[in-house]
Amino acid sequence: MLDPRHLLRMARWARRPPSARQVAIFLGVLAAGLILAGAERMGWLPDFMTDAQRIAPPKVQAAP
Repeated sequence: MLDPRHLLRMARWARRPPSARQVAIFLGVLAAGLILAGAERMGWLPDFMTDAQRIAPPKVQAAP
């Protein structure tokens, strides 16, 4: 069930929805984030934008 605070926030959004400019800014930021995430996943980012330790798989040693 929803918290009463969420219900009040939804009511306020229904009475005063965000402006077209706010929606455009939000969609632009969302698109930029998705583009960067996709480029990172495909390996298209330059080296200075990647974290080499995170991208390199950990070395697994075989048990003796």
